[in-house]
Amino acid sequence: MENDKLKSKKIETYTEDMVKALGNDKGGLIRKIIHEEEEHEMLKVNLSPKSRKNRLFMFISITLIILGLGLLIFLAFFNEKINTVPVTPQFTSIIFTDQTDFMAIDGFTKDQITKTVLNQISNTKVKGGGINGIYLTENKKIVGFKRFVSLIKGSLTLDQVGFVSDNFLLGTLNDGTKDFFMLFKANSFADIFPVMNNWENKMLYDLYEFLGVNISPEINYLFTKNFEDGIVANKNARILRNNDGKIILMYVFIDDSHVIVTNSELATLEVVLRLVSSQIKK
Repeated sequence: MENDKLKSKKIETYTEDMVKALGNDKGGLIRKIIHEEEEHEMLKVNLSPKSRKNRLFMFISITLIILGLGLLIFLAFFNEKINTVPVTPQFTSIIFTDQTDFMAIDGFTKDQITKTVLNQISNTKVKGGGINGIYLTENKKIVGFKRFVSLIKGSLTLDQVGFVSDNFLLGTLNDGTKDFFMLFKANSFADIFPVMNNWENKMLYDLYEFLGVNISPEINYLFTKNFEDGIVANKNARILRNNDGKIILMYVFIDDSHVIVTNSELATLEVVLRLVSSQIKK
């Protein structure tokens, strides 16, 4: 009995001490315990897969995983059917031009191509002495020299055009008459000379429309007349003149690799000056 009383007294004393301790804490410990419990409950809610936010995150994650797997499967099984997009060759103008225009000729005939070029030449906005460069395009790609010869049904063969760079220039000098010219380049004089020499017999026929030459019985003789040697802008040239001595067509060897085809001495001189200037800058 005495032991039971002693134990009861000790319990009562411990309880009283706890009450006193809590009373002395003035509620701080209790508030701390309650606060920690609230945080714990909040954390459980946030981590719960049943919460709306977590369900949204899980849905997005699963969707991204499925899409990723689908892409991998597509690349693995259908990669052979993917067409490689060809890189369009970048053409750097052979000479400086005051204005450059790109003319779409998709599906055009030779006559339509000629009219497109001549319309641009006649309507050019370059100031006097300026050069308007013209590039033709098909499928948004610049037409090279080989393709140009094919489109105008030119007389040069594939073997011959192979000696000429695809990077060529059509254009006009605004010298009052706005004459047409074509500038192209080859690897060397030895490569280009025989090509041009062979082209002489058909050059006027291939280019007369670009030059603004109107076919008539009075000028038919020009299509069979021989070119003659000459000097233009202090450069070697081969010239086709009419019976009055007027230049109808000529090609001038500017240097060992560049050739201009035109009927204008002024255009030739300006192109020579610009080509020499560009080479000095390099």
